[in-house]
Amino acid sequence: MIQDIAPHTFINHYDPLKRPASDSPVMIFEGGSVFTDGLDFPRFGQLGLSEEEVTYLFSIDQTDYFLADTVPEKLPEGFQFTGVRSLRRRHTARKDHIFAAITGLQLSRWYNDNRFCGTCGTPTVHDTAERAIRCPHCGRVIYPRIVPAVIVGVTHGDELLVTKYRTGITFYALIAGFTEIGETLEQTVEREVMEEVGLHVKNIRYYKSQPWGIVDDILAGFYCDVDGDTSIRLDRSELKLAEWKKREDIELQPDDFSLTNEMMLRFMQGREPA
Repeated sequence: MIQDIAPHTFINHYDPLKRPASDSPVMIFEGGSVFTDGLDFPRFGQLGLSEEEVTYLFSIDQTDYFLADTVPEKLPEGFQFTGVRSLRRRHTARKDHIFAAITGLQLSRWYNDNRFCGTCGTPTVHDTAERAIRCPHCGRVIYPRIVPAVIVGVTHGDELLVTKYRTGITFYALIAGFTEIGETLEQTVEREVMEEVGLHVKNIRYYKSQPWGIVDDILAGFYCDVDGDTSIRLDRSELKLAEWKKREDIELQPDDFSLTNEMMLRFMQGREPA
């Protein structure tokens, strides 16, 4: 999956005392795009920025990654702004580079969206002890936003329910949805399956989780069995297709980045949790 970058190690411990070296990679974002040459990010020494104009994000192995607080006036040649979502479709890109861009985008968006306190409107400051944003006036503390969502593999014997979204990605996927206020993850599974395909489920069992920083998610994967009638009643506002597929007929996604794809693969191989 996208976070599986071994033999590299992702280190998200926050250290406000980190300072960029000349060769430290710096991420520059413009909307949902990152400044990259497809393989790497520009280095601090190329950008003409001061140490006060960048923020430490995280490390991969011994390399510290930083965020440019604003887009520099002069940008080095050989790079361009590329949509972070499209990086996963570049076969030349390293997985650790793609994961860094996705996680950097999540943090960049969080910093940008919380420049002012939502309680009193005062400009915020970076906390010096932890990864948080603090209001110097009312004391409000804001942590990075992480949104829980579920990915659901609904099974019926040797068949798996696969779907296609009404818009966006065109390959097969699984039922998915966000957890609502007051819900457990298991209740989210039951509700989303009922809302999207009109099925009751039972024997809900957890599989694995995945961070998905493009949309601030933490995805929790579950398998479950259909309970009773297998007739699909499609919510066409969300999906354009939902159908039962036998193990040998399942079509996988074109890369191994997503929890969805791994769950479909495990079902194909008969290795889903019982």
